[in-house]
Amino acid sequence: MMKYFAHSGSLPDKSNWQTLEHHLVNVAELAAQNSSFFKAGKLAYLAGLLHDLGKYTPAFQERLEGASVKVDHATAGAKIAAELIPHPWCNLVAYAIAGHHAGLANGSSEGEGRRSLKERMNLKFGKDLHKLDENAWVSELVVPSLESLSPEICPNPDSDFHGFQYAFLIRMIFSCLVDADFIDTDKFYRRLDGKSFLRGRSPQLSELKLRFDESLAEIIKRSDPEKKVNKLRKEILDNARLKAQLPPGLFTLTVPTGGGKTLSSMAFALDHALENDMRRVIYVIPFTSIIEQNAKVFREVFGDLGDSAVLEHHSNFDDRNFKNEETRDKLKLAMENWDMPVVVTTAVQFFESLFADRPSRCRRLHNISGSVIILDEAQTLPLRFLRPVMAVIDELARNYRCSVVLCTATQPALCEPEFAKGFRNVREIAPNPERLFEDLSLVNVSHLGELSDEDLVWRIQSKSQILIIVNNRRHAQSLFETLKEMQVEGIYHLTTLMCAAHRSQTLKIIIERLKQGLSCRVVSTSLIEAGVDVDFPCVMRAEAGLDSIAQAAGRCNRERLRKKADSNVWIFKSPAWAVPPELEGLAAGMRSILRRDFGNLLGQDAVKAYFSEVYWRKGDELDQKQFLRLFRAGTSRLDFPFQNIAKDFRMVESFMQPLIIPFDDAARTLLDELSSTDEVSKTLRRLQRYIVQVPQNGFDSLRLAGVIQTIAPHRFQEQFWELTNMDIYDTEFGVDWAEPNFLKAETMVC
Repeated sequence: MMKYFAHSGSLPDKSNWQTLEHHLVNVAELAAQNSSFFKAGKLAYLAGLLHDLGKYTPAFQERLEGASVKVDHATAGAKIAAELIPHPWCNLVAYAIAGHHAGLANGSSEGEGRRSLKERMNLKFGKDLHKLDENAWVSELVVPSLESLSPEICPNPDSDFHGFQYAFLIRMIFSCLVDADFIDTDKFYRRLDGKSFLRGRSPQLSELKLRFDESLAEIIKRSDPEKKVNKLRKEILDNARLKAQLPPGLFTLTVPTGGGKTLSSMAFALDHALENDMRRVIYVIPFTSIIEQNAKVFREVFGDLGDSAVLEHHSNFDDRNFKNEETRDKLKLAMENWDMPVVVTTAVQFFESLFADRPSRCRRLHNISGSVIILDEAQTLPLRFLRPVMAVIDELARNYRCSVVLCTATQPALCEPEFAKGFRNVREIAPNPERLFEDLSLVNVSHLGELSDEDLVWRIQSKSQILIIVNNRRHAQSLFETLKEMQVEGIYHLTTLMCAAHRSQTLKIIIERLKQGLSCRVVSTSLIEAGVDVDFPCVMRAEAGLDSIAQAAGRCNRERLRKKADSNVWIFKSPAWAVPPELEGLAAGMRSILRRDFGNLLGQDAVKAYFSEVYWRKGDELDQKQFLRLFRAGTSRLDFPFQNIAKDFRMVESFMQPLIIPFDDAARTLLDELSSTDEVSKTLRRLQRYIVQVPQNGFDSLRLAGVIQTIAPHRFQEQFWELTNMDIYDTEFGVDWAEPNFLKAETMVC
């Protein structure tokens, strides 16, 4: 009988080639292990065992030997799965096998450059597909018992979500398969090249808890135990550790600014994971400006284990800080599938992966199971995808051994009965949030009504230290230019038209002037609300949502160095600058709460009422693309449009083009490096700090003006662009462009 191989080696006698039997059994066992935190071991095993069945053909073996013949080796296993497994449960495995190279396909609807599963299943052996050597695969592979294959998932009480649950299970089985396939293949070729296998050698959560407790004890020792804020932080921390003993599920952690939620949430996560035999902590953060500082905090509290324990996965990640080459290589591998004890990532990475179709993005999904997931700044969950995002959060907690913590100072009203078909059985971690917010109240919040730009300029002049946040770049630039012309002292400007390296440079100056008590008047767009650690005695905020007002208030009296009576947050309406359309509904919700006179505009009752009103106003827009309807329609036949959903689930609708700014010598060196390096992704990560997102029409104008050019077009075609005329990059405004549509995208998230 002919010998079949999965992967070719270097020796002509094939003695170091990987046999197909060996690969399929390895992948089956790994896939089953990958599903250990949810009840799909047999389905995952079958997906692994049958995924490369199409390689049992002489044509594919010729391909391994160098022939240029094309062989569809993924469809065959899907068809055999359909023959073995009763309908419709066969689809749970067939989707995964058919898509393990190209990606999950639509069930029956037309896809984009990818056949639907239905089309694939209608292909004929001997006509459309190479005929399998049935004698070989049947004699080499042992197919397990096919009894009890119906999915073992706890159904959502609302039957409208059953289709979503099945689709999610398919995506999880797909994840188990593609990660197992990648790992076994990687292991084979590393062994062939004499390289060590770097996966699976991270510290245990129990070790991290010891380091964390030691660091926490030092932090507490250095703080003044009599100070009110420290007493409250300790109370929050102690309560978090007490609540960690509860069984897995859904939680909220509602803590005001300054309450120490970063460390308290990590304390809860570590204790809770160890108490419930969970395996990792995933910290999900909305903005890259916050993620880097939080990851740094976690590395520090884990001491000497920090670098090998914390995976930082986002577009700005720069691994130059890791001196050990093996650590860098291991982190690079861990980014592929999140196989680390602590993962710090963005909301965009996290949620888009959970609705993805590509193997490269779906590999990590099974590693989310059995995790404590902290959703930091939970109020930023995307409104237009809120219902499908809530469905995936509920499903992770219901069937995948996860605990999800909605962590914020402005807790969204997502639980029943306030939110129809919302979360149930959610437990609060913080002790008495209402009292905490009263005890930790830092500022006075009031609405000043309509203020002209002349009024704003007068108020800015009257304060030596003040932050004013407006809703668009043109307004910020107009105010700044007026103040500059008047030669007002200590004026600074922040905008996303400045690259991140430039903004960081400006922020350092601002923070130092604030500390020294020097005049410091900052005009900014909303980017400064995203976790930027500044402390002003007075903040002015143009009308926006109440959550944005709360974020702005977090930049006032942040260090508690002033009395509440001396710390003001002033909201205003600008008659000359209308609230942007995407913010108008949120601002209207804020004004409605203001009229109802809750007393404390940032109190828990006011915040809950605000979110309830926003969700009521949005209605069906909370599932803008009608994803849940699509899942519901496909329930009976397990017919789901995976490719279409992945294409449409984009948390940031971007019509922006990235433009690299040669801002300093480091940027120029990296641009030169990009033209020749083999490690393009590493160089691009380092260049993220020098990127400005430019709207398409502005980008086209810059190209026509000849002030930008492609980088190494012979290598990348027109993928990467750099600014060649630094005269249009202003030291105060960044890219100096007068195009009126040059607005939005105030926070870079990726």
